[in-house]
Amino acid sequence: MRVIILGGGFGGMKAAMGLDNKKGFDVLLIDRFNYHQFQPLFYQVATAGLDASNISFPLRKAFHNSRNVRIRIAEVIEILPHNKTVVTSSGEYAYDLLIIAMGADTNFFGNEQIARYAWPMKSTVEALKLRHHIIQNFERALEEQDEEQLKDLLTVVIVGGGPTGVELAGAIAEMRNWVLPKDYPELDFSKMRIFLVEGLDKVLAVMSEKSSERSTRYLDELGIKVITKAMVQDYDGEVLTFKDGRKIHTSTVIWAAGIKGNIPFGIPDSSVLKGNRIIVNEFNEVKDIPGIYAIGDIAYMETREYPKGHPQVAPVALEQGKLLCRNLIRQMNNEPLKPFVYHDKGVMATVGRHRAVADLPKPPLHIGGFMAWFAWLALHLFQIVGVKNRIFVFVNWIYHYFTFDQSLRLIFREFNTPADLVRERKSAKDKKPSAGSSRDVI
Repeated sequence: MRVIILGGGFGGMKAAMGLDNKKGFDVLLIDRFNYHQFQPLFYQVATAGLDASNISFPLRKAFHNSRNVRIRIAEVIEILPHNKTVVTSSGEYAYDLLIIAMGADTNFFGNEQIARYAWPMKSTVEALKLRHHIIQNFERALEEQDEEQLKDLLTVVIVGGGPTGVELAGAIAEMRNWVLPKDYPELDFSKMRIFLVEGLDKVLAVMSEKSSERSTRYLDELGIKVITKAMVQDYDGEVLTFKDGRKIHTSTVIWAAGIKGNIPFGIPDSSVLKGNRIIVNEFNEVKDIPGIYAIGDIAYMETREYPKGHPQVAPVALEQGKLLCRNLIRQMNNEPLKPFVYHDKGVMATVGRHRAVADLPKPPLHIGGFMAWFAWLALHLFQIVGVKNRIFVFVNWIYHYFTFDQSLRLIFREFNTPADLVRERKSAKDKKPSAGSSRDVI
């Protein structure tokens, strides 16, 4: 049976490893990168806490001893269900069964202006670009004579109060409090402002009320300004504008406000819901397309426990990938298939050192502070692919814990970034805003 898996994320890797060296299966894993990315720690790469290689694992290395799993690095162009073919940038591949595990990307909700100037963080490359941008801003701040422009360089706005936004805000605040004053003694980091913007009335809305309240307190302790019930309307690279008219002048807006599925061409609209999620049945088979399956963030499965679909988190993708490959083996052996049932082990988020929150479902329990923080570290360390990566991450965390420092604040080269577009536009202006103007209403 020729099985093609699109995507080497949590779900795709789990499915491929479940079919590894299983008789009767010929597996082709296609991804645009040649490595698996551990997405929960992207924010630590962006804030110089970890090196990109620490959270990335080569796909080919995972299958060194495989007799039936092959790898192709390519962009998926189109799926042809009637011909059972996948068209990619490196050629066409026929399949008997297709597994779509392409995950999700940043959702800018159709706002091209924000997409052009804000910083996403859904890949290792994007996390590295964000790291370079933040460090370069501090280098430019050393030479900036205009007080208003200096203020812009030292202002960071994170849009999205979910786990990613909260964790990123906490990491940047700890950099400001412990690391950056040593690197840049000429700058007054008491003037550095960090905003966390959330459209709902609280941060970590997916968690319990206790977790939301405690995380808000942690953010306040770190000097982060939390703005709730605020909808962003526009960002032009210099000014972030809210729908109610409020504005923040900043050179850095990080977008963590939503995701959308990476759906390839060829999936009919009848099988897709809002947010680019593919409708699947209890066996993860795509609606109206026999022989094609979807797992992970891109899949939408309604159950009694999850009438609006499962949460788009790594554990769901891992469990779906594991069950799907077992069901394919059962199908090969003419055995009955088992429907997917998600075993929720809880939700966690960390805000910083000794500051974290966790909600456990059975029995319902909320944990905060040091215990939740330690549990978060242990869980994520265990989930990282590769023993070597786990060792390096553990060593980095221990070093940072005792030294309050990170050693990865390196600028290797200039990227073509949204900040470059802003500088080009500024150079074309006849004059800068006056230093004495009152520009922010927040």
